[in-house]
Amino acid sequence: MMIEGDMKILLGCIADDFTGATDLANTLVAGGMRTIQFAGIPGGNAPSFDADAAVIALKIRTCPPAEAIQQALSALKWLKAQGAEQIFFKYCSTFDSTDKGNIGPVAEALLAALDAKIAIACPAFPATGRTVYQGYLFVNGRLISQSPMRDHPLTPMRDPDLVEVLARQTSLPAGLAPYSEVEAGAKALRARLDELYKTGHRLAIVDALNDAHLRTIAKAVSDMPLVTGGSGVATGLPDNFATKGLLPEKAGAAGLPPATGFAVVLSGSCSKATRAQVKNAKERGWPVFELDPLALA
Repeated sequence: MMIEGDMKILLGCIADDFTGATDLANTLVAGGMRTIQFAGIPGGNAPSFDADAAVIALKIRTCPPAEAIQQALSALKWLKAQGAEQIFFKYCSTFDSTDKGNIGPVAEALLAALDAKIAIACPAFPATGRTVYQGYLFVNGRLISQSPMRDHPLTPMRDPDLVEVLARQTSLPAGLAPYSEVEAGAKALRARLDELYKTGHRLAIVDALNDAHLRTIAKAVSDMPLVTGGSGVATGLPDNFATKGLLPEKAGAAGLPPATGFAVVLSGSCSKATRAQVKNAKERGWPVFELDPLALA
């Protein structure tokens, strides 16, 4: 049910973890959308809000696929009740996943729920070194299978071919919209996506090497019910709504006073890169404490 007295949102976002949701919210605000972020699906006592976009942070990256689907569909139901015209499913720019999901299963479920023809899948975020070329995912110029993500403790990425990765996660045929079509512009890319749908494809990995490509992709999917990808793809989504005259004057995040005093760094990852960073901090004389969350609970 829509929260009484609130304006309808334009863009509804489902993120597979909290940090990704925050990154996405920042991207949308920078693009001129008044954005609110929720930790989990809002209940009946959700605060009143006036926003152009709502981002729901879930924790479904590594849970069982059935659970991820259930949570994503519940989030979708809430977002649609708030009037969302388009849904964005956000996952990590390193396509963190396993052969069972959850990127593919959730995308498939959202497609069905929205009765959408086809959806793109593009984790590219060139500003952080994540690019997609010929369907292969690169991190700082190297295949992701040659990066530290290869040995991620929960979602090791040892296959850089994203079309193949999706094929193992979902029964829906996945295709590719290559660099040449993206470089040719939004109309050419949309024609490629339409062609893929006509030939039986429901998901499309899309190449992107720079920010201009991200904006081209956003234009090409402006009227699609569902978009999936990393927060980089969302860079151009606000422009679509602005072009339609649906956004107010560019919204800016409220200024926060600078932090003062001592700082604490909390590390909750057991990845190779994080462990190296903690080791480096300890060697430099930082006080390091190991906390057992179960003991603290």
